[in-house]
Amino acid sequence: MATAALFSYITVNSPNFHLTAKLSEFSRQLKYGGKYYSGFTDISSSRRKPKSLSVVCNNSSPSSSDISSTAKIRSEVLSPFRSVRMFFYVAFIASAGLGGLIASTRLIAALANSSRGAEVPEILKGLGIDLGAVSIFAFLYYRENKAKNAQVAKLAREENLSNLKLRVDDKKIVPVSAFRGIARLVILAGPSAFISECFKLSAPFTEGLLERGVLVVPFATDGISPSFEFEENDELEEKISRRKRLWQLAPIYATEWTKWIDEQKKLAGVSPESPVYLSLRLDGRVRGSGVGCPSWNAFVLQLPPVKGIWSGLLDGMDGRVL
Repeated sequence: MATAALFSYITVNSPNFHLTAKLSEFSRQLKYGGKYYSGFTDISSSRRKPKSLSVVCNNSSPSSSDISSTAKIRSEVLSPFRSVRMFFYVAFIASAGLGGLIASTRLIAALANSSRGAEVPEILKGLGIDLGAVSIFAFLYYRENKAKNAQVAKLAREENLSNLKLRVDDKKIVPVSAFRGIARLVILAGPSAFISECFKLSAPFTEGLLERGVLVVPFATDGISPSFEFEENDELEEKISRRKRLWQLAPIYATEWTKWIDEQKKLAGVSPESPVYLSLRLDGRVRGSGVGCPSWNAFVLQLPPVKGIWSGLLDGMDGRVL
């Protein structure tokens, strides 16, 4: 029996926000945990100082049931025909199993009655077909269910990442999910010396990275805050400002970040001491990862800009999801 499977892939894009050189041209309200945070009037600094700003941070993680339900919903959106295929696999297994049961009773009756001995070869043939069908569809169901569980687990890890907190400035703390549709985050995890080296290597590509909505999240695993040296020069004031904006984000609640990164290293078979990087797409899903410093030049070459005439057309061209 030949079975044709129809696959469909749906990409859900967040609203298209443009990250321009001056983010002070727009504002956005972010809601998390029932609390509103003031929008990005400027990622590096705010020209319009609010009269009063109260930041309330909720350090509690969502329950496993909430994460599981969210991941399952996203999995259904990404693979809408998987449940249909699994239903038919179960139906075919039940049908073939029932046929095998009937064939078994006929075989017993034929063996017990010598006058029906001529029917045995035909009954064995039908029984073999039924057992073969059960085996094939059971294997297909097992493979589909395994892929579903792996996808749900990966989406659950991405949801855990989206709930981790970032400090934008002294008065603004937001979750990683707040940057969906706005920026492509690149997470660096390693000792402070590794962070400083990546900082130096990114200098020639600052302009191109910002045009593509890239923002860096440096996380020092040794507990030593990396020192970023910016040359104070009036002539390079605009360039220095852009460098600061590229490297402005800082993770908070180090325990949660450490736990999440250690889990990713364990799943990838990477040594816990190895410095790693992880890049996210505009939709917040993992685009790529690796050991050592990322190739900043590759980001500039592969990612489309988030402004201009190509901003909406190429929003999905972030690369395949890992």
